[in-house]
Amino acid sequence: MKDTLGLLRQGILAGTAGGLAEIAWVTFYAGATGVDPAVLARGVTTAAGVSALLPAAPVVLGVTVHMTLAVMLGVALSCAWSALRDHRPGLSNPYPFMLAALAAVWVLNFFVVLPIVSPAFVQIVPYAVSLTSKLLFGVAAGATLRWQAASGLQPVRLVRK
Repeated sequence: MKDTLGLLRQGILAGTAGGLAEIAWVTFYAGATGVDPAVLARGVTTAAGVSALLPAAPVVLGVTVHMTLAVMLGVALSCAWSALRDHRPGLSNPYPFMLAALAAVWVLNFFVVLPIVSPAFVQIVPYAVSLTSKLLFGVAAGATLRWQAASGLQPVRLVRK
């Protein structure tokens, strides 16, 4: 149980850090270009198909959906990083893994999933802005994993040796 809880905590923290990094980047982009950040938040709820849940508060719902997905992604990435380290114990730097994984997530989202689910969402921000957002998620998640490892908060390995 401790292994799973530790890995879950690690992923929640990594996903939260990544999700907040994306929100900060998109907020900066919106402020620098004059784009309304509420349009971006509404785009998330539309793309996720949950606009009807809180029609009076699309921004709150958009941020909630975004952070929920970010935490889920953080948990998945944390599990993948842990499994990779089990097979290659010499690995200690999560940044290359996180950046590659988030670039792959971006490609899948923007060239496969979103054009089918919500084609309009792909046009809300330029590709470079959305790619930067995902890469910042990777940097924040990687930094969180490194911090947890340095702090002794790293979970026990899932694979027993």
